[in-house]
Amino acid sequence: MLKVAKSFICSGCLNPVTSAGRTSVDIGACAKLELMDKYCYLGDMLSVDGDADAAVEARIRIGWNKFRRLVPLLTNKDVSLIMRGRLYSSCVQSSMLHGSETLACKERTWWHFSEQRMVRWMCRVKLKDRLPSKELRERLGIDDIALVLQQKRLRWYGHVLRKEDDDWVKKCMEYEVEGPRPRGRPKRTWREFV
Repeated sequence: MLKVAKSFICSGCLNPVTSAGRTSVDIGACAKLELMDKYCYLGDMLSVDGDADAAVEARIRIGWNKFRRLVPLLTNKDVSLIMRGRLYSSCVQSSMLHGSETLACKERTWWHFSEQRMVRWMCRVKLKDRLPSKELRERLGIDDIALVLQQKRLRWYGHVLRKEDDDWVKKCMEYEVEGPRPRGRPKRTWREFV
């Protein structure tokens, strides 16, 4: 079992580990741990500052990989726009938003811009054609990615609210960090996005 754990490499991330300063900490017993800025764990990027930007970038990269695999179908003129939209929603959008209900990130992040590029590509429309994105999404029969993300968050929040009061997930939602806050505008919490 030890050999399997050492040889496992996450296929969802291209750069599983990154660090600016390559420093390490000695934990005794002739073992050292390397300090990392970002780390890929089970397909999700964890960063030292606690924000979700690295995870969003990883999910978008996975979405683009799925999109590029399906380009022959998503841009085929013989396939109707509605069928292309259904294929996009079920394969690309779902893989891009997998696990995103717990991320505290803005709705209008790179998800939105990536989706707009994909939608224009599927509809064979260029920016200079000046067609609104809402009209293109209606042609494909898909919802805005911000709306889908909001629905996923509300569904997950409902599950958490229905849990027992002594459940650790519900306790984490109500946890308040002690100590002084840093200067500047505070980062928005997950609850502020719901």
